[in-house]
Amino acid sequence: MPHIDEILKFNEKFVAGKSYESYATTKYPDKKIAVLSCMDTRLTRLLPAALNLKNGDAKIVKSAGAIIRSPFDGAMLSLLVAVYELKVESIIVVGHHDCGMRGLKAPGLLRKMEERRISREKMDLLRYGGMDLDKWLTGFDNTEDAIRDTVRLIQDHPLMPAEIRTSGFIIDPGTGKLDLV
Repeated sequence: MPHIDEILKFNEKFVAGKSYESYATTKYPDKKIAVLSCMDTRLTRLLPAALNLKNGDAKIVKSAGAIIRSPFDGAMLSLLVAVYELKVESIIVVGHHDCGMRGLKAPGLLRKMEERRISREKMDLLRYGGMDLDKWLTGFDNTEDAIRDTVRLIQDHPLMPAEIRTSGFIIDPGTGKLDLV
């Protein structure tokens, strides 16, 4: 894993040069917001810049497609912890145009897993355990609808306080332009 060696070498210089000092903040977000966004690489620096977020301003949670499908999803847990433990008062969900989850179908993904030596038996074991792999591994057809569904799931979650405002946006990964959903 050559990337690991590069990362460790860079990190050693980063720490020795005290480069971390410019990132100092607390665990509490200054703007009291949490952002659920897609994990798309084009958003890594663009999204915070387009939202005027600096280090320490917000809790940022990432998931494929910026979607939450279940009240027990890990991203949902992160948002609940952000609200109850980290003083978050509002949540924004940010999807984007040209998302890899748009149009993603389970059969193609399962075939790629088999090509990488994940056996059908392992997949079937998950199915027998109650996992709907086909639903879990399927993306969405419409980005706006996917963001609306995620916002609704967050707002309607039985453990989410009613006063927490949740909004949805779609960002253009080329320009950073935001559209309210």
